[in-house]
Amino acid sequence: MSRRKVFTSLLMTLVMGATLLAGCSDGNNSNSKGTNGATNAPSATNSATNAPEGGAEGGFADYSKGFPEKVNLEIPVYERAFEGWNVTDNYYTRWIQKEFGDKYNVNVKFIPITRSSEVTDFEQLLASHKAPDILFHYDMPQALAYYSEDVMQTLNYEEIANYAPTYWKNMSGTIEQYGKVDGKNVFFFAARPSADNYTTLIRKDWVEKVGMKVEDLTSLEKYNEMLTKWKEAGLGAGGGSLLQNNYNYSYAFRDWPIDVKERALYSDLGVADLTTPASERYLRNLNYQYNNGLIDKEFYLRNDDGKIKAEFVAGKTGTYGVYLASNTDVIDATLKNNPDAQFAVLPPTAGTPEGYKPQGRAYWPFGFIMGINYESTEMERAAVWMYLEWMSQPENLFFLQNGVEGQNYTLDGEGIAVKNADFKGESVLSQNNNKDYWALVIEVPQYADPAVTRKAYLRNWAPAGYEYLAEDLLKYYEQTAEYRTPDAMFGVVLEKVSEYKADLNSLFQELYVKVVLSPTDQFDATYEAAKKTYLESGYQEILDEKQAAIDAGKFN
Repeated sequence: MSRRKVFTSLLMTLVMGATLLAGCSDGNNSNSKGTNGATNAPSATNSATNAPEGGAEGGFADYSKGFPEKVNLEIPVYERAFEGWNVTDNYYTRWIQKEFGDKYNVNVKFIPITRSSEVTDFEQLLASHKAPDILFHYDMPQALAYYSEDVMQTLNYEEIANYAPTYWKNMSGTIEQYGKVDGKNVFFFAARPSADNYTTLIRKDWVEKVGMKVEDLTSLEKYNEMLTKWKEAGLGAGGGSLLQNNYNYSYAFRDWPIDVKERALYSDLGVADLTTPASERYLRNLNYQYNNGLIDKEFYLRNDDGKIKAEFVAGKTGTYGVYLASNTDVIDATLKNNPDAQFAVLPPTAGTPEGYKPQGRAYWPFGFIMGINYESTEMERAAVWMYLEWMSQPENLFFLQNGVEGQNYTLDGEGIAVKNADFKGESVLSQNNNKDYWALVIEVPQYADPAVTRKAYLRNWAPAGYEYLAEDLLKYYEQTAEYRTPDAMFGVVLEKVSEYKADLNSLFQELYVKVVLSPTDQFDATYEAAKKTYLESGYQEILDEKQAAIDAGKFN
């Protein structure tokens, strides 16, 4: 089968997925999750202005000794396809049931959400009335899209403070500042310290085999020069993957300093800015790389992490994006195929054209953006708050992040948990240190002393023997801090984003791949046609809606 036929098949799958999404947005007209849930909007007893069910007027039911009847608490958890890891049934899910669930008469059930297609998963669960009690996302526009579908309850802050006083103390300022939509209390959040362990690994041995050093990669032009030498030496190509879901690809191609209104108009993690000059520069470079054999020729087929990693592990590509953790398995897997392989962190300048700055998307000051499923009952909602409260206790959070002392880790003289990289017992952590469970309350582990926290970052992010990778990751993160800016946050629901987002996601993949695969002399014409199609398919309506909100000052 030709590449184009394979890609057409892939696009048909994506279009079918978009059709499923469209079928989920007709409103909430039935309720099958619980007998006390809403049938359309949240019921009066679930609103922010009324006393909850089971409690005295103006008060809240006391569940400190457990619920009077079994409560089914359904918590979403990312499924990242970690080999040998069952996200719904493992040592830690059973520990959570024993320590929290059994204590409060709660059956804790984890609902797997595929990380690479989470919106599709949530929408399908919502459509079938099987969605978990918490709906979450890292991107505010998508969280607002869920809100616009009327699938989230209005929150009572006093209720949260009553059942989760520790969590509320930690997060009340953030919730009160960012959690309102249209004047309603809708979202609650996980804390996000300023840190990030996502990076790109590069085959250091390949770089040196062609007479260069990693430090030489001071611009995109230098990076392309290196890729050319890799090709000539028969080593391999740069890694590549299908752009989907999270569109932050054009930052390094944008002008600096930023124009805040232009950023507000075009930056949206869930809708690609295909028509901007920055996107054109990005795509022109990708077209150059593709036509000159500098990147994975079938990048458009690498639509999940397993496929991308397989190319790197096999020695076919020399770069790979990863959330670096002490138990990251990609290094050992690569060494099995090539024992002489060496690794480094790719400098952010390697993706930055000459004359531009290594810009990136800054996170908002919160991690997960969460809402309560409109079908959750009062007791299920209370169980959510109690669960967050339980997880916010330092001893429980520490256990989820580190495991069993003497098995998973030992404590050093500063109180830092030192991971046992060779431990393979029952309490082994997931490959990202169980983050998908404890990320409901915080995005990155913290210690009381910032200096100790920094040391802990290095240990948690560094595979044994590769401490320099974590050090370089953190060094580059700090060096580029001034060039990271957050997307604008709109204070109104952008209806056109919700209406066209899924279709534009699929259309963008078709159009940008067509542009990248076009012969060099046809790039301009192909790109112009792609822009026209994209604008006429809903993007212009999104831009018009955003511009109206910007003109009205409804963003920050």
